[in-house]
Amino acid sequence: MEELFKNHIRSKKLLDESKTYLLAISGGIDSVCLGYLLRSAKISFAPAHVNFGLRGDESNQDEAFVSGLANEWGVKIHVIRPGKEEIDQVGISVQMAAREFRYGWFEQVIKEYGYTGLLVAHHADDQLETIFLNLLRGTGIEGIYGMSEQRGNVIRPLLGFSRSEITEYMIQNSHTWREDSSNQKNEYKRNILRNRVFPLLKEEFPEGLQIMDMSFKRLKDTGRAFFSLYEKWKSEVISTEGEYQYLAIEEIHNIPGKHSMLYYWLRDFGFSFADVQDIFSSIDKGESGKTFYAADFMLNKDREHLILGKNDFEWEEKKIERHEISIRIKDKIYDLLHLEGDIDTDKSKENAMLDLDKLRFPLVLKKWGAGDRIIPLGMDKPKKISDLLVDLKMPLIQKKQVLVLWSGDEIAWVVGLRIGEHFKCGTNTKRVIYFKKR
Repeated sequence: MEELFKNHIRSKKLLDESKTYLLAISGGIDSVCLGYLLRSAKISFAPAHVNFGLRGDESNQDEAFVSGLANEWGVKIHVIRPGKEEIDQVGISVQMAAREFRYGWFEQVIKEYGYTGLLVAHHADDQLETIFLNLLRGTGIEGIYGMSEQRGNVIRPLLGFSRSEITEYMIQNSHTWREDSSNQKNEYKRNILRNRVFPLLKEEFPEGLQIMDMSFKRLKDTGRAFFSLYEKWKSEVISTEGEYQYLAIEEIHNIPGKHSMLYYWLRDFGFSFADVQDIFSSIDKGESGKTFYAADFMLNKDREHLILGKNDFEWEEKKIERHEISIRIKDKIYDLLHLEGDIDTDKSKENAMLDLDKLRFPLVLKKWGAGDRIIPLGMDKPKKISDLLVDLKMPLIQKKQVLVLWSGDEIAWVVGLRIGEHFKCGTNTKRVIYFKKR
């Protein structure tokens, strides 16, 4: 196995003989085996052991064992004994809290001592267990990817070797290790797979696990092809305008694998696969205006588009004094230009030219509210802002971010949409304040 290991790490370029690594070591057969293989390959390393004390004297014996190994190997060892309070986190299992603590501490040691990376002893059987657990959680195609041989500074040199190969190597070389008694308890799903499900599979289908491993690798390659096609599709059909992303419903409704395509677009924004199913149900029913919420984002099903944007639009009321020369409105900066004499009219809806002498300062810029009204340019009667937005066929997701500019008790401008009739520039206008977007 030593030669196979050397060839493996060289062909995959996993480890560098000129570097020193941190080895996560529990005292169990896998991490101890990795230590011996590293020594045979002349890879420099320092063991790191965490003693949580969760198994009393047994935990202390594990620590003593790995300390003895470090002495035998002639290498520096790092040991930490965290207290119960350091893994006693509300809403998280002891197992998960311990894992988070371990990896956090490993990272600290790596930075402090300048190690190249963290070596962990996950092997092929662990990989299959991980994939099965992912499938049991209802994962998509990425769930069969399992663990990577290298991700960031975490390296898994034993992923290409099975538990039986590791055991055979350790026994043949008369190497000893520690048995963790908790591994025999079926309190965790992984232990149930390891102690009950996989032995039964091996008994009934002796080559079954190896065949499944091959199948998962083929599926992983298929997954790479899918994501390549998905990225191409996304770049072609999803457009961005300001703070929003748009996807035409016709571009998603009838394509093969539509649920997966939509899910992979939305998942980074906090939406689940169940949300995707609800979205397609809404599309099939022909519902318009339906909104779906994630923690920080919302998706609005408009007439012809799915529109994605921020869930909460935070805006603190702003006062604008006469002397100000610029103002930030959301993600845009407007110059406040004071003009006199003959002025060319700017008809762009993004900008606003208002009769300065009709305004009452300070102006107030704030979110529109229910009941707010404006006399739109060209009209002689007030209109509710809500009705104006309906007439403009504005999607709900955008309505939430509309701002209005108040002059006294009148609205002078629905920002980016309409100015008020009373504040327009006419033949008698002498002075103008010009909100001009940079």
